[in-house]
Amino acid sequence: MTQQDRNRVEASKETRETREIKRKGELAKIPSHFSRSRSLIPLFLFFPLTFCLIIGLFACGDQTNKVTKSSAETPSAHNVDSNLNFFDVTLEQADEVGRPIWKVRAKRAKYTKEKQLGQAESPYGELYQDGKVIYQVQGQQADIKEDGKQLILRGKIVATDPHNGVVMRGNELEWRPKEDLLIVRDKLNVTHKQLQAVAQEARVKTREQHMEFNGGVVANSIQPQVQMRTEHLIWQIKEEKLVGDRPIKIDRYQNNQITDRGKGDTAEVNLKTKIATVNKNAQIELLDPPMQIASNSMSWNLNTETIITNTPVRVFHRAKNLTVTANQGEMQMQQNTVYLTGNVNSIGQRGQTLHSNTLTWYLNTNLLAAQGNVVYHQVDPPLSFTGQQASGNLEQENIVVNGGNSGGRVFTQIIPKESKDNGE
Repeated sequence: MTQQDRNRVEASKETRETREIKRKGELAKIPSHFSRSRSLIPLFLFFPLTFCLIIGLFACGDQTNKVTKSSAETPSAHNVDSNLNFFDVTLEQADEVGRPIWKVRAKRAKYTKEKQLGQAESPYGELYQDGKVIYQVQGQQADIKEDGKQLILRGKIVATDPHNGVVMRGNELEWRPKEDLLIVRDKLNVTHKQLQAVAQEARVKTREQHMEFNGGVVANSIQPQVQMRTEHLIWQIKEEKLVGDRPIKIDRYQNNQITDRGKGDTAEVNLKTKIATVNKNAQIELLDPPMQIASNSMSWNLNTETIITNTPVRVFHRAKNLTVTANQGEMQMQQNTVYLTGNVNSIGQRGQTLHSNTLTWYLNTNLLAAQGNVVYHQVDPPLSFTGQQASGNLEQENIVVNGGNSGGRVFTQIIPKESKDNGE
């Protein structure tokens, strides 16, 4: 071998050694949550950001966990300053006291040094709170940002709460452990034994177990069979309540058919007691009988079909063209009976009126029973009665007024037709 050949071999050896030293230097800068090992590599403190790749017997910081020997894919000369790839990787992030906040397994992971971004393909794993699993997650890709403090999964997301059975599906998941906040967005679909819902986004306060739906919310409760439509809805999972603080529409179903409709500016549905409370411009519309009930606040028992209001109420029977107003009321729809109290005024389609302190309205027979300070007035023929009790059919102008049990007098006023025509 000539001296020139010897020099060429030595130069080639130096180049290989230089590349190996450079590659090891780059590997030492990789964040410690990257490893090709099947063993779990815990992460502890990341303040400030420190990168290291655990290879063979090397460890990052003061961690004591042993790691099975593994190696990264050797980068080519043109991308040694860009990224590194790992296969069959297990990643973990821990909090300040060493408890895991997430663990992810993936078929392949990549670290891009310039972006300080880790990515994993086909990730699946667990999210933790106080060291305990709160959600099991999977997706098509994972992004690891901010020293692992933020985990984002994308594509065909499935997140399952193993404790209460909530399953969320979407196209993006974001876990913010510092805020105890889990976000699933983009074609969100939620299923549970009590509820099924779709929306643009769900924000889960994991510690309180409150799920906040945003944008185009349609939620269907299983029992009672009710659908809610709004732009913002809070599901208090532990308390078994749904709270809407925006205008909301509620449909009640029976045998998959709509029987009643409700709406208001705000509402709360208690899934345990089966009671919906509708507030501010509240309105409930019954299909059979065809009635509309309006008040500022109503309690609607979806099982017993009872509606109670302690605020001024207006009840309109569309088929009979009969309107009744009062200070408060109770509608027992299974019994087809309406009870109204306080300054009760009933108005028929021909202008006939019945005023009383209380009123019982029997919907099946359309009979009214009035009590206290009764005044009945009709237009044609023009006359009025005053007494303590009245009963009859207001629609047919067939009303009997009496003095009540105390034997009080009944006063009758007949207005002559000619006097009425003269404007007297």
